[in-house]
Amino acid sequence: MRIVHSFPHEVRGFENVWIPMPDGCRLAARIWMPVGAETSPVPAILEYIPYRKRDHTRERDEPMHRYFAGHGYAAVRVDLRGTGESEGLLLDEYLEREREDALEVIRWIAAQPWCDGAVGMMGKSWGGLNSLQVAALRPPALRAILTVCSTDDRYADDAHYMGGCLLLENLIWGSVLFTLNAQPPDPALTGERWRAMWRQRLEANPLFVETWLRHPRRDGYWKSGSVCEDYSRIRCPVYAVGGWADGYSNAVPRLLAGLTVPRKGLVGPWAHVYPHQGVPKPAIGFLQEAIRWWDQWLKGVDTGLLAEPAYRVWMQEGVVPETAPDRRPGRWVAEDGWPTDRIRARRYVLHPRGRLAESQSPVERVEWRSPQTVGLGAGVWCVFGAEGEMPTDQREDDGKSLVFDSDPLAERVEILGAPVARLALAVDRPRAFVAVRVNDVAPDGATSRVTYGLLDLAHREGHEDLRPVEPGEPMSVEIRLNDVAHVFEKGHRVRVAISTAYWPVAWPSPEAVTLTLSAGESSLDLPVRPPRAEDADLPPFGRPEAAPPAAVTDLHESVIRRTTESDPATGETAYRVVSDATETGDVALSFLDEIGLEFGHAVFEEYRIREDDPLSARAEVVHKTLSRRGEWTVRVETRTVLTSTKEAYRIEARLEAWEGEARVFEKTWDRRVPRE
Repeated sequence: MRIVHSFPHEVRGFENVWIPMPDGCRLAARIWMPVGAETSPVPAILEYIPYRKRDHTRERDEPMHRYFAGHGYAAVRVDLRGTGESEGLLLDEYLEREREDALEVIRWIAAQPWCDGAVGMMGKSWGGLNSLQVAALRPPALRAILTVCSTDDRYADDAHYMGGCLLLENLIWGSVLFTLNAQPPDPALTGERWRAMWRQRLEANPLFVETWLRHPRRDGYWKSGSVCEDYSRIRCPVYAVGGWADGYSNAVPRLLAGLTVPRKGLVGPWAHVYPHQGVPKPAIGFLQEAIRWWDQWLKGVDTGLLAEPAYRVWMQEGVVPETAPDRRPGRWVAEDGWPTDRIRARRYVLHPRGRLAESQSPVERVEWRSPQTVGLGAGVWCVFGAEGEMPTDQREDDGKSLVFDSDPLAERVEILGAPVARLALAVDRPRAFVAVRVNDVAPDGATSRVTYGLLDLAHREGHEDLRPVEPGEPMSVEIRLNDVAHVFEKGHRVRVAISTAYWPVAWPSPEAVTLTLSAGESSLDLPVRPPRAEDADLPPFGRPEAAPPAAVTDLHESVIRRTTESDPATGETAYRVVSDATETGDVALSFLDEIGLEFGHAVFEEYRIREDDPLSARAEVVHKTLSRRGEWTVRVETRTVLTSTKEAYRIEARLEAWEGEARVFEKTWDRRVPRE
């Protein structure tokens, strides 16, 4: 990345600014702006998230927001109510209170003497979601948004449920938020009242996992904040950005299709990161692209964006599977709009004896029962680019699945969009789900996952009013897999792999399920994209660049380790993850030079299951955090465990907090939530 030291505008920074809310609560903001903005006002760019501007995102915020300020914008980074130094409490994701606060923040920004009244809003993940949600409320000062790695659908395409199936990410993310929400404000900014604020947060900290488990259907809880419920409410321009390695790529094409405002979509090969930090490479000059977007809509400058294709994606070449690839080969391609009639569905029929072909086939019933450990090669639902997160070679998982292979392809095939599996099947249990993967099989047998999808069979006609499954009853289901851009090379095979378990991506069904598939009546549609000559003339993205990063010194060498152990005697497999810890299991600390603060956050995960018993599933996540400045030291540790019976989930949790060597708070939870 090119570090830029000189900008068109000299930048002035404000470490902490209080933004008053109508109820008396104050939100904490960090602001960068051009020198002289008070007399020559500029547009403003808001990022509004709960991830602690003072420490947790400091290293990331400084190079991005200073860059925006250097190009003539006031960059305003605000911590949500109840996080960082902001007063009040955070009680859940995306509540109405959060959106109301955002409207007040935008109103406050637009009224400041350094703002010319035009505001843009952007963010990644949480900040991308609430940018969409706030845009739907149409505050007058909000002129455009830039949403990165986010979703328009909180139920069907977020960290909680996929096709109605409970994702393990529900526990993983819930544990992160549970821990983050228990962190204190920095006394250097809040003074002596930090203890009272911290105590209030600790006592009110909700068990987020329980809340989300109590909403297994697409009800009003999830519809609130899902802009897909009414795209027409958004009336400002939208730039939606994602990555194929991320858990959130599907929203980009949906937003392009659903919105009627000026809009652009961009999907690279990236994980859950901003594209100027993009991994796998190639990263792009995303901050320059963002400036073009803001100049177009906040300054009224014709930057040429509107003359470029609406949807631009990285067409990924097939690769040998790697769990942490540095680069993904491919090329940039584009479509003028989305959807497009240039994409044609190519139908492959699932034939008996494991064949996949474009021809019709006699009907034959095939039975399969998956061991509960299928899915250990899946990688994680939300990839951040760390070692071991991407899917491994799929051959071990495929050996535990019902598979169908095409003949070697006679020509190169490129796909763009969402493959759709249409399966005629029956199951022998009243509660069951199906996982479908599309894989790319190289001539030497190396097998990479291209995309996948899940469906709880009770959700086969929708996620609101469920239809019970009658054991043995034939049914036809449609499973839409994740959107993807991928090249199947000549000589490679297309594989469809079907299983009734996918651990530890999804929580298992209450009982082991035998699937009876009707081969000859089941099929896969691949969205084939013909080459487009104009792709060769697409303007190149700039080289990644940013302002100088915040000065951070790593005090310990951190460990990221993933291990799998199986016990042949019991049939149990344990999958363990350690991240951001030292070799001895302590928190690996970093030192923020500018504010003299040491901090760190280590995570320990364990997922256990037996081959033949879905009720043996056990997931445990432990977080340890430490913050220290001189004599001031605080620690927080959380532990969350999820198990289940046929009838209910069980959540056991513990939250402990220390000031110095004194434990100042301890609370435990033991909750049961009925399984639907």
